[in-house]
Amino acid sequence: MIRYKKLGYVALGVTDLEKSISYYRDLIGLQLNHQEDGVAYFTCSDDHHNLVLYQSAVAGLQRISWEVESDAELDNAAETFKKHGLDVYELPEEESAAIFQARTLRFIEPNDGICFELYSQQYKRADPFKATVSKIARLGHVVVSFSDWHATIKFFRDVMNFDTSDSIDGFINFMRCFPNPYHHTFGVSSAKLRGDRPGLHHVNFMVTDMDDIGRALNRLPENDIPIVFGPGRHPPSGSIFYYFLDPDGMTVEYSFGMEEFPEHNPRKPRSLEPRPDSGDYWGGLPKEDWAKRGDILPAKPQLIGKLL
Repeated sequence: MIRYKKLGYVALGVTDLEKSISYYRDLIGLQLNHQEDGVAYFTCSDDHHNLVLYQSAVAGLQRISWEVESDAELDNAAETFKKHGLDVYELPEEESAAIFQARTLRFIEPNDGICFELYSQQYKRADPFKATVSKIARLGHVVVSFSDWHATIKFFRDVMNFDTSDSIDGFINFMRCFPNPYHHTFGVSSAKLRGDRPGLHHVNFMVTDMDDIGRALNRLPENDIPIVFGPGRHPPSGSIFYYFLDPDGMTVEYSFGMEEFPEHNPRKPRSLEPRPDSGDYWGGLPKEDWAKRGDILPAKPQLIGKLL
């Protein structure tokens, strides 16, 4: 049983790195912590990075990474994944250091071929994250649209040791990486919602208070940022939400508030009826461009190091 600390970071490919740097720094409020040739590391915490952007010919999801509780949990995870037929690679020490991490494992998610990563520790920042246009509290979650919804949920439950918090049947399953308390750090959506094309659904950043949502209601439209859903309130998590697009049309979310679960004796997951107000208490509907852009980028080139 793998034990996680949290969702560590999400890596995205973007087609214009400098434009995306300006967007995520100046309009979203992340802090650019480090930049080198073709790569930008952003933070919204005391971690070195919570979002990594790579210059890419195609915009999309490069990698998802979770922090586990210890090196022993990395060993546990590697054995678990190998028992389920997955090839697990441990990055060379110098490669892990080059991405500002300690021991790091990578493998390919078996349903749609996403590069997944686990690490035991990330470099910490010497100075605290400085909020600017928005008081971002943390990287909240990432949601991906998969081609086989049921098989993917089974993989995350039985192999990754994620727990389901709630589900809107056939559309999205909200999961938390055990024992992280937040209602969802990962979401399994159905590719049927984007023309049977698996890919990124959205990346979420949790903000500190309602004023962060309120200020974004003015700041983003004033800067010609497309708004694709919200503001509203999600019934499953209770979060206030606001969705908008990045320069490549990938969907980003601000949210405020979220149900938290105890490690022991949590409530049972709920199955919500697939109807519009299961997505928004306030009755809003997403626009056509919501959660439609962002391919799954090749995973094999990222599998470097020793096959365990």
